[in-house]
Amino acid sequence: MIQIIHGKKGSGKTKRIIDMTNAAFDGQHGDVIFIDDDNRYMFDLRHEVRFVNAGEYGMVSPEMFYGFLCGILSQNFDVSQIFIDAFFKLVNVQPNETEWFFNKLEQLSEKHNILFVLSASCDDSDAPEYMQKYFI
Repeated sequence: MIQIIHGKKGSGKTKRIIDMTNAAFDGQHGDVIFIDDDNRYMFDLRHEVRFVNAGEYGMVSPEMFYGFLCGILSQNFDVSQIFIDAFFKLVNVQPNETEWFFNKLEQLSEKHNILFVLSASCDDSDAPEYMQKYFI
């Protein structure tokens, strides 16, 4: 399953995704990963969360980021949830350039039974139709 927390800059998306990440351990089995583009929120997360600073790995496209996610999953079969903050900023892309990524992410989610939660700075009117079905 894929969920997208969306809204304009400053609308509370990051606080919401951090709260969801910390709550993921309540009655949950499996590893939880939080991916961000810097270390700014590392200490806001529970110590059980595997924090990944993807900004250190030079992501420049959704294709590279998809490969990055596959690498994470290939080395840990116990991952149950992955939270990704500031998705568009992280992969340096506009919302209308992500259809391939979301199709592949949905396949990955179904194959490995993983919940992906992304925060994305975009308004309802800016989001393509294929993304809107994931909005929460």
